[in-house]
Amino acid sequence: MTDAQENRRQVLYWRLLARLFDNEEQHALESASVAVVEDIGLPPAVLDPQTGVDSIVQRHPGLAAEFDGLMVPEAEGERDKAAEVRRAALVSKVLLNVFATGAGTVSAGQLSRWQADAAWLERALGCRPGQLRGGRGGREAGPTGTGMGAGTPDLSTLIPRIGPELAALEADLVKRMHLREVLADPALAGRLTPSMSLIEQLLRDKDNLSGVALANAKSLIRRFVDEVAEVLRTQVEKATVGALDRSIPPKRVFRNLDLDRTIWKNLTNWSPEEERLYVDRLHYRHTARKTSPQRLIAVVDQSGSMVDSMVNCTILASIFAGLPKVDVHLIAYDTQALDLTPWVSDPFETLLRTNLGGGTDGTVAMALAQPKIAEPRNTVVVWISDFYEWQCEPLFESMAAIHRSGAKFIPVGSVNSSGSGSVNPWFRERFKDLGTPVLSGHIRKLVHELKTFLTS
Repeated sequence: MTDAQENRRQVLYWRLLARLFDNEEQHALESASVAVVEDIGLPPAVLDPQTGVDSIVQRHPGLAAEFDGLMVPEAEGERDKAAEVRRAALVSKVLLNVFATGAGTVSAGQLSRWQADAAWLERALGCRPGQLRGGRGGREAGPTGTGMGAGTPDLSTLIPRIGPELAALEADLVKRMHLREVLADPALAGRLTPSMSLIEQLLRDKDNLSGVALANAKSLIRRFVDEVAEVLRTQVEKATVGALDRSIPPKRVFRNLDLDRTIWKNLTNWSPEEERLYVDRLHYRHTARKTSPQRLIAVVDQSGSMVDSMVNCTILASIFAGLPKVDVHLIAYDTQALDLTPWVSDPFETLLRTNLGGGTDGTVAMALAQPKIAEPRNTVVVWISDFYEWQCEPLFESMAAIHRSGAKFIPVGSVNSSGSGSVNPWFRERFKDLGTPVLSGHIRKLVHELKTFLTS
């Protein structure tokens, strides 16, 4: 019986490979797979690549729990061959629906279904929907699905590799869709789910849109911005600006009363006979903070390779701009630089003013950034780019000068959810020698660095 189960499992995986790499159906594998699926009690739709996982789960709600954490490695133990066959059928379904994207024009419905199936793959890997593709994902960087139990092997070696692949597949589907025609039809536009790939295409094409199409594009961008902002705001919300100023006496109001300290300091006044504590002095907490304003200057490369970073940083800048005593300035550049500071509080309006693509010349951005550094000790400069520049030497010397002036200089190679991105090795080595290594990876790293500086 064990050999039979192993053969069934192999049939399902051979069918998956055949479907992924050959458009022609292998009749023997198809008929054998149908027999296996029927025998283990799964619906025939599991083998139909035209049926989305959502449709299957709606008709068979009990399968939702099986798809969650489906591909998270299990703790080692005795193998259950029958369970492995069932798992193989469900894994094949998710992988085939996500990676067999076909060719030709893509409709809004097809993109929507692919996004839903990709979300199921992310859930199968123990992540939140949208987390691996970037942008709207969960609040944590690591796998957090229901299948992540104690002692579960680390998926960090897999997730950084598959995240960019999923984003690339989604980007290809968006490019194959007649986006302008879809946006012109409110019913079709309503079926689109905002994603980083879709937002990139909308930002690139926004100057060619008008009327209903432009209104629908703006609505999608606004929805995406709001969703990402909600996640980032949660990460920033505990930030308070300025250390406690103990030179200012605490305000003597009830909400500042330090009850524990008051009791401790008056313990000598305890009366055993009366079982009563007499308080002759109240103690209050210090709440006043030093009022030195902090200045955050964010410089963002808006060339084609940095779209994810541009979107995330624009939203992050707007959140920090809402904190007290933080003066935020935002500069975007390619071969020209644009000061977006007047709109920094509204990331939606800021993104509509960007022009994605083009070359990269950081010296034009530096010309705008340097005059903004009035008090170096109270200034942090965040420079987000892949640092593939036309004028490397003069730009680096200007950055080193900012660092030597006493300002906090943070070079960032990528600010996205997948953590992918390349950085010019010439700059990487020089930043390391300067003592300001390039920060790359999940956007939470940048949030942590900024909170550390602004609250110190």
